[in-house]
Amino acid sequence: QVQLVESGGGLVQAGGSLRLSCSASGSILRLSAMGWYRQAPGKQRELVAGIDSGGSANYADFAKGRFIISRDSAKNTVYLQMNRLSPDDTAVYYCNAYIRLQWGTPWQNAWGQGTQVTVSS
Repeated sequence: QVQLVESGGGLVQAGGSLRLSCSASGSILRLSAMGWYRQAPGKQRELVAGIDSGGSANYADFAKGRFIISRDSAKNTVYLQMNRLSPDDTAVYYCNAYIRLQWGTPWQNAWGQGTQVTVSS
């Protein structure tokens, strides 16, 4: 069984920074693309940033210039450094990953349980 476990959320003042981490555990053969999504109350879940197995990253427009996604493949971990946070960034942040458990089996899409990020004004 595969688990994605996020950490690093919390309460921060506007203008501050947080670093989120997400580690994949279990019998994992390979990890492909990993990413971060967020969902604010009353809104749909949206992509924040993604990173492929080669390290190429893409960002939502609101994240460009403020957030940095990175990964440590040896640790099956993806990070999201969030800078210059604003109250609009308040949301539950979810980790997502494409995982293959065994050769010849389909890739599985896994989600973490989410971590709350609250930015006060």
